Amino acid sequence: MRVPLFFPLPGFPSRKHAWRWLLPVFLLLLFVFALLWLPWQAQHMESTERQEQLIADTLWVEQTVRFQLGRNEESLRLVASDMLAGYLEGRKWNDRLDALLRNSRELARVTWLDADGKQVNATDDGTELKLAELPPASRQALDKARATRTPMYSQPVRSASGGMTLDYYVPLLRGSEYRGTLVATYSTASILDQLVPWWFAQDNEILLTDSDDTVLDRRASGGPGRGVYTHTRALDLPGVALNLRTNSIKSAPRLLPNLLVGSVIVLSLGLLWSLAALWRDINRRLAAEDALRQQVSFRAAMENSLVTGLRARDLEGRVTYVNPAFCQMVGLPASDIIGRLPPMPYWAPEAMNEYQDRFSRVLAGSVTPRFETVFQRADGERFPVLVFEAPLLDDAGNQTGWMGSILDVSDLRRAENINRQQQEKLQASARLASMGEIASTLAHELNQPLAAISSYATGALNMLERSPASGVDHGMLKSALEKASAQAQRAGQIIRSVHAFVRKRDPARVPIDVGQLLDGLLPLVELQARQFFVAIQINSAPGLPRVLGDGVMLEQVLLNLTRNAIESMQTVQPARRILRIHAALDRSAATPMIAISVIDQGHGIPDEVAERLFSPFFSTKSEGMGMGLNICRTVVEFHGGTLSHSHNPQGGTVFRFTLPVMTRAADAALPAP
Repeated sequence: MRVPLFFPLPGFPSRKHAWRWLLPVFLLLLFVFALLWLPWQAQHMESTERQEQLIADTLWVEQTVRFQLGRNEESLRLVASDMLAGYLEGRKWNDRLDALLRNSRELARVTWLDADGKQVNATDDGTELKLAELPPASRQALDKARATRTPMYSQPVRSASGGMTLDYYVPLLRGSEYRGTLVATYSTASILDQLVPWWFAQDNEILLTDSDDTVLDRRASGGPGRGVYTHTRALDLPGVALNLRTNSIKSAPRLLPNLLVGSVIVLSLGLLWSLAALWRDINRRLAAEDALRQQVSFRAAMENSLVTGLRARDLEGRVTYVNPAFCQMVGLPASDIIGRLPPMPYWAPEAMNEYQDRFSRVLAGSVTPRFETVFQRADGERFPVLVFEAPLLDDAGNQTGWMGSILDVSDLRRAENINRQQQEKLQASARLASMGEIASTLAHELNQPLAAISSYATGALNMLERSPASGVDHGMLKSALEKASAQAQRAGQIIRSVHAFVRKRDPARVPIDVGQLLDGLLPLVELQARQFFVAIQINSAPGLPRVLGDGVMLEQVLLNLTRNAIESMQTVQPARRILRIHAALDRSAATPMIAISVIDQGHGIPDEVAERLFSPFFSTKSEGMGMGLNICRTVVEFHGGTLSHSHNPQGGTVFRFTLPVMTRAADAALPAP
């Protein structure tokens, strides 16, 4: 008899079906492991990312500090060279060093010592620097700089005021002869305050230590560091070993609380749903990290980009320097531009006379500080540029040439054209909307002359039918036909006014008589005024000069303002429904202007509405688009004027806009009719 090695127990699955429960158990264990491992991994990744970011930021700050100290070293060496050459004597030395200290606030003082170690001059009136009173570390650095004939930093020492200072010694050597030393004194606190960015100091404690890790100075704007994320960079300074240590104020990331309880709840809702949710969260985190990296890369690219072209010329007009942005702008290498005299390869042939005239003025010593012109690229493409030019001066204040910055304004001009086209579309839409509002009134107004024409024509036909040809009263017939003709002309004038107002067209600057403009607009205004029983009073000062503008656009401004004025007087007493339009010469302006005022006696404008009156898409009407007054202001500013409003002392509102008077030069430049 064979005895089975495996005895199934009650409630326990057989070996044949063991995989049915082993797989869920395995998935459950895998899920629990993932729940425990993934948070730890996320914490580790976040900690690593913070540490890497701290290292990168610390490296950037160290390079910034070293770069600024290097600039100061170069400036001090130039000062020493000019001193030995005899260029900086007396007051010039103080002026030169004062300018250096203003630009480099981390410098506390600059002292000039002669060959015997006595103070010759200093940038302040403080305590005199005596060689015998120097600390041993500073005296050792001074002797080493003199012996090695190279500038040298000293070990930081504590000053009499209690702060730590760092000296930089520049030996003054004429040949092999030692003529003295230039001593630049830094405040370690100022180095941290001036050269470490505020945003970095808010998140980190910055320490300046020596080779023995002794803290010389610190900056902790955001509080003390937590000691979790730290990094140390050595400042490579000749003669001294200093370290820049950063200690982040951020703490280590923490695991989510009640993780196991949450996993049980999630497991009860379904294993697949839990895994899917976890996968979704991981993907979101990776996407956020990728977006963050892209943003950082984009910001770095923006900071390192320079789109302004620079060009330097000497007094003869010869190009002495161009930057890469300028070369990229014109499509030519620097070797094809530097050293050349006009004509330049980037000058457009059609504007050659303009270039030559401006170049002649440059040679004569007169330059236009700001002007716009056209350049051409190497492939012949023309593009507009905005040029800023100023004299180029040397250290002594003598002019050595001209320095210009060039901006490619192609995109700006294209944007202006698109904006102008959009404004034209808005104006056309506003005109159509205005005509839609007065369509019913217009139909009523046209019915009157058409009905009169029909009546006069019927009367004339009846006269012809009732009387023989010899017995027709020609006077009565002529009078009837003349009245019918007048009514037909009236209807035609109304239709022509409407057609001219809504017709889409390009803006045109032509001489406009303001009185004729108001008279031509009167039929359209009367259509609205009669509907609300509003009286119109037009007062145009005699002999007003003409303005240069677009008549249809100005009619749109007046129609919008008068329509608003008429609607504001709907609820007032009939005796107060008076609309006044005044046109007069504004003598208070710096330049001759014509002021046109639209005055109503309506309900007025509340203060809270007046603040947003000219904002786009703001309207107090339920059916309004909120673009009427905004378009009016745009049109007036396009013509060189201003649009404003004020309270009417008699009740209501006064809208006033100005238009520049057309000059004689502009009048003479217009083509003959």
